[in-house]
Amino acid sequence: MIATVAAATILGARGHPVTVEVHVSSHGLPGFTMLGLPDESCREARDRVRSAVQSSGFKWPDKKITVNLAPPHYRKAGSGLDVAIAIAALVAFEVIPGDAVRGVAFAGELGLDGSIRKIPGVAPMVGVRPDHDWVVPAAAVAEARAAARGVVRPVERLDELVEALTGAGSWPEFDQVSSSFVEPELHDLADVKGQSVARLALEVAAAGGHHLLFVGPPGSGKTMLARRMPGLLPDLRREVALQATMVHSAAGVALPAGGLITRPPFRSPHHTSSVGALVGGGSHQLRPGEISLAHGGILFLDEMGQFAPRVLDGLREALEEGQIMVGRVEQLRVPMPARFQLVGATNPCPCGGNGSSSDCHCDERSRSRYVGRLSGPLLDRFDLRVSVHRPDVTELLDGEPGESTAEVAARVAAARRFALERSGVLNAALDEQGLNEFAPLDVAAARLVRTEIERGRLTGRGYHRVRRVARTLADLAGEYEGTISEVRVAGALGMRARVGLSAVGSPT
Repeated sequence: MIATVAAATILGARGHPVTVEVHVSSHGLPGFTMLGLPDESCREARDRVRSAVQSSGFKWPDKKITVNLAPPHYRKAGSGLDVAIAIAALVAFEVIPGDAVRGVAFAGELGLDGSIRKIPGVAPMVGVRPDHDWVVPAAAVAEARAAARGVVRPVERLDELVEALTGAGSWPEFDQVSSSFVEPELHDLADVKGQSVARLALEVAAAGGHHLLFVGPPGSGKTMLARRMPGLLPDLRREVALQATMVHSAAGVALPAGGLITRPPFRSPHHTSSVGALVGGGSHQLRPGEISLAHGGILFLDEMGQFAPRVLDGLREALEEGQIMVGRVEQLRVPMPARFQLVGATNPCPCGGNGSSSDCHCDERSRSRYVGRLSGPLLDRFDLRVSVHRPDVTELLDGEPGESTAEVAARVAAARRFALERSGVLNAALDEQGLNEFAPLDVAAARLVRTEIERGRLTGRGYHRVRRVARTLADLAGEYEGTISEVRVAGALGMRARVGLSAVGSPT
């Protein structure tokens, strides 16, 4: 007898439909064969499924059993097909009627005792078959419901599932499933004293979606400022929230109790991270990296000068395209979403001094090598490059608290809302045509830009980035219409510092 059951697997952060076919025959030697490019962890399902079925009180026939995972064009990895294989086998054994599984898809790993365990990637699996009813592990019900349009049935044991499918019992009910997700703490911008230029740069970056780099000595507040940026950003749009949820589910990261990620993620990988950890991949199963986990939110790279150059260069495709293509031998090339806002922080030199000042103990060669880790193409993708200095004693000890996160976030929300209504994108994404239409310069502003270009202090690409930042500065000031003034362009130029000036001195 042949039985067919719907299921899915994941490649990267995307679900791919799988049809599980089980054939039981009395001819030939008894055994359990799996086809359809299963990897080693998936092939081990034959032992898990057999033990789970027997532990749940059902007989395992001494026959030739063949399992096919269709289509055979890509490798199936992990244990997420266990439940589907077990149900298809029980249909083939005539324990479950075939009509009971029509229009139903299954996901989950089986324990040897018949328990059904959570697996990574339930949300993208459900998302690829959204109109099916889904049977999922109870611990994954929230993320499954975030992606499903049909009914989601949470179960904890194989015997309970079989009883529900055969009509011998009812579907289990779960009022509330606990989540290990910890809501990230939002730090208040009022804690930052002084640093007026850096605070403004943070506000501009949040309002326009601009990439931001802080350059300054240790203790100047670079990390403190960056960690306050998530509080300035609005909730994710539904489409982006669903994409972020898919990525986090595929990576096995804990999700909120509601199943949907609504706040912009904040990811801060260590400077020892490898290319694979940052970009994603894996030798056996493709997994999202930090840049995909930051989709819709912020990727904060602290101590950027300590990252390996090849790791940093791995960011360039994502910064340009908003996604990363990851591929391995014998696997499809898989696109993973990676549209994030990059915030970096770096010391001006290895010792953490002030570059060319008396505080620095580095020689010219070590400074040049340190700054050289940040390639020109990568630096050129930062719209904002701001020098951060240590606050003086008066500001630190006696200074008044600055504006709170709530006050600044209100201005950011207004500026973002108007930019989206005006052009459909945030200012950082305006192309040349959009700049000409929505960010024209007045005569004085155009004269200032021309002077900067003629003196070699601004490149053609830098010119467009300055205009984007000037547009955001004008929006924050309530100047939503008309030409961009010289004051706004001068402000944008003032937040475009040269990194490692003593070592490189290249134009911006």
